[in-house]
Amino acid sequence: MSLNIVLGYIFIIVGLCFDFFGCLGLVRLPDIYNRLQASTKCVTLGTCGILFGLFIMYGFSAIGLKCLLTAFFILLTSPVSTHALSRAAYKSKVKLWEKSVCDEYKGKTTDNKVL
Repeated sequence: MSLNIVLGYIFIIVGLCFDFFGCLGLVRLPDIYNRLQASTKCVTLGTCGILFGLFIMYGFSAIGLKCLLTAFFILLTSPVSTHALSRAAYKSKVKLWEKSVCDEYKGKTTDNKVL
């Protein structure tokens, strides 16, 4: 086996581990904000790790470039969409978990709107 194949498999296995633990976090974590954090890590680190591993294995072929381009778009859109979802949940007054320690947005309002 060549070095590209071994490195590709390593990235794929690490990506699968992030996907597994992210899915486990979706089931186990207590509120929407923690679940959004777990799902974002799952998508950005897990899926992009798998796609980068495939890019290493296939190189600059059509499949490899599609994997690299898809990973780039996921890295751009996933954190932004998660931020928008969590902000919308906060504005909709979705409660934090009762054992949450810190609420950074609390008290930072103007005209009853969250900044």
